[in-house]
Amino acid sequence: MRDHVIAVDVGTGSARAGIVDRDGTLLVRCDEPIVLRRPSDDRGEHASQDVWRACCTVVRAALAETGLGSHRIAAIGFDATCSLVLLDQKGQPLALCQEDGLAFDTIAWLDHRAVDEADECTRTGHPALNHGGQIMSPEMQLPKLMWLKRNRPELWARSGLFLDLADYLTYKATGVPNRSRCTLSAKWNFQSHQDGGWPRDFLARIGLDDMRARGGLPQETVPVGAPIAALSSEAAQALGLDTEVVVAAGMVDAYAGALGVLGGVAGDPQTLHQQIALIGGTSSCVIGFSAAPHFGKSLWGPYFETVFAGEWLVETGQSATGGLLNHLLRWLSEGGEPTPERHQQVIARIQHLLAEQGPEFANSINVLPDFHGNRSPFGDSTLTGAISGLTLDHSFDGLCRIYWRACVAIALGLRQLLETMTAHGFTPGRLHLTGGHVKNPLLVGLYADVTGCDIVVPRTKDAVLLGTAMNAAAASGLHTSLTAAGAAMASASDIRPPNPAHQAPYTRDYQKFLALQRHRAELNAL
Repeated sequence: MRDHVIAVDVGTGSARAGIVDRDGTLLVRCDEPIVLRRPSDDRGEHASQDVWRACCTVVRAALAETGLGSHRIAAIGFDATCSLVLLDQKGQPLALCQEDGLAFDTIAWLDHRAVDEADECTRTGHPALNHGGQIMSPEMQLPKLMWLKRNRPELWARSGLFLDLADYLTYKATGVPNRSRCTLSAKWNFQSHQDGGWPRDFLARIGLDDMRARGGLPQETVPVGAPIAALSSEAAQALGLDTEVVVAAGMVDAYAGALGVLGGVAGDPQTLHQQIALIGGTSSCVIGFSAAPHFGKSLWGPYFETVFAGEWLVETGQSATGGLLNHLLRWLSEGGEPTPERHQQVIARIQHLLAEQGPEFANSINVLPDFHGNRSPFGDSTLTGAISGLTLDHSFDGLCRIYWRACVAIALGLRQLLETMTAHGFTPGRLHLTGGHVKNPLLVGLYADVTGCDIVVPRTKDAVLLGTAMNAAAASGLHTSLTAAGAAMASASDIRPPNPAHQAPYTRDYQKFLALQRHRAELNAL
């Protein structure tokens, strides 16, 4: 009986696979690192074949650990970061460079090489930008393709397929280059609510009138919860599965997390519209759903049916959150390599200091966390971070003070994002947290206390994998629909309410946070 699914999640530094039963129980999770090449601070590249290798490795490892045979697997689903894979006309890597035996053919989501091209898109003022917060981000695919066409014309001339990373994985799994509605709507300015989808006049205006032909981009898309095809014989052998396993439409990783934490209420739109998904990792994504489109500057979306049928999705976010904390450990002398163990050592010491001194511990230090630009509410990838209140202290406790205040700043930024969403028609009631931030008790508590919202933390070990499993279960017919899969597979959760005693100090911190933003604008204007 095929009563399990496999979920594969590809992040910035690793691929993860989990085997999930029809009730949503994650039986096992396996991890495998992937290579991220960083030739400069504003660039990041993957090798698609290395990513596929890692996916095969973790799927085989998960099967071996559970002892389940392929005949027990109904479907496999993939989610991934919004990285751009470049293939030639034979489906082979179109390498930006060759290094250490790898063909780096994938521009990572965090790559900001196309800042000028993104600004050029924004200056057009085209109506298509209304579905991207009126501002084009360099993390979107169109400016990256503009950069490719202008700077690497020899690669453009040989191109055959342009794919979001999740779509590349379903292509490798099936041999079918169909694209997901989730990926195209979110990252390619594809208008899924309109016939034809592509804003042809906009593409022509930015010099990408030949993009669809060069990249094999279709007019039709596959919704979340629907199949692409069954595994090809080659992919089945590589994954340790068989050709009766269905491959679900790919998903943006953050949107898989939103499905994982909100799938249980998706069948009740009134409840769904009052919930916000917060996916915290290297960066943070804040996702809400509505029955009608809500527009606003720096709000990515509204995107139609990007996850749920009939629903509009809006996303805001912070470009560096876990990535900022990693940076601080590398940067400060008492930090070191940002391993999970090192983070926990710092967190434990901060908790001890907080118990002694209270939440105003280190409040002379103030941080603007925009070390990789500001996604929302300013939508400006060129903005930079700041730290005020520094001294000559280079002790471990000095590191802890800065780390703590960076955590506070991340939570203050979240409060600002929620206020932006509220101003544009959303009613955030509860925040459903998933991703690596659930392992940081400092952030979990701050998210509640700074925003004044209940923080809902699912008990599953990985809600992103759970969301991808829901997608796979619906695509295979293991459950009758995506909402049915969400209801049947949803995880139990714990709730962290805000502490009213902390409201006053964090309100003062928020006023300082806004003042720092004003001062930054003043300095930048001089």
